[in-house]
Amino acid sequence: MFRLSKKALFAIEAVLDIAYHAGAEPVQSREITRRQGIPRRYLEQALQQLVRSGILVGVRGPRGGYRLARERRRINVGDIVRVVHASDGPDGEDPEIAGSELGLKVVQPLWLEMQETIMQRLDETSIDDLCGEADNAGILSEGRQTLDFTI
Repeated sequence: MFRLSKKALFAIEAVLDIAYHAGAEPVQSREITRRQGIPRRYLEQALQQLVRSGILVGVRGPRGGYRLARERRRINVGDIVRVVHASDGPDGEDPEIAGSELGLKVVQPLWLEMQETIMQRLDETSIDDLCGEADNAGILSEGRQTLDFTI
């Protein structure tokens, strides 16, 4: 069965955390680690990849952290998965090894079609959609609690 790598799942969770818990200040990686339980070594790598790809913006300084680079409705899950998979490099498959005729002409095309279908679904799902799901699930946003709309 098609499974997303841990790195891809961590990256999706990190972007969703930043979008959902964002307040007036950037979201710090230690806050994401505390809320999501993502190991810091994976998290920092993923965050840097997402900054380089233009999904996140890194804010330097003692109150620094991460913000979305664009509106959450304009970031889809497929974008995040592609960033992580691109950084993983080749799948480890040896292109010199030829499969059987059945594998090459029947099984591999089926597998590629299934992967394309999954990626289409991920492309149709925005971070805003996932934030709505989190809200519907009753998950409290720490960022909204710190916002002050007093004039």
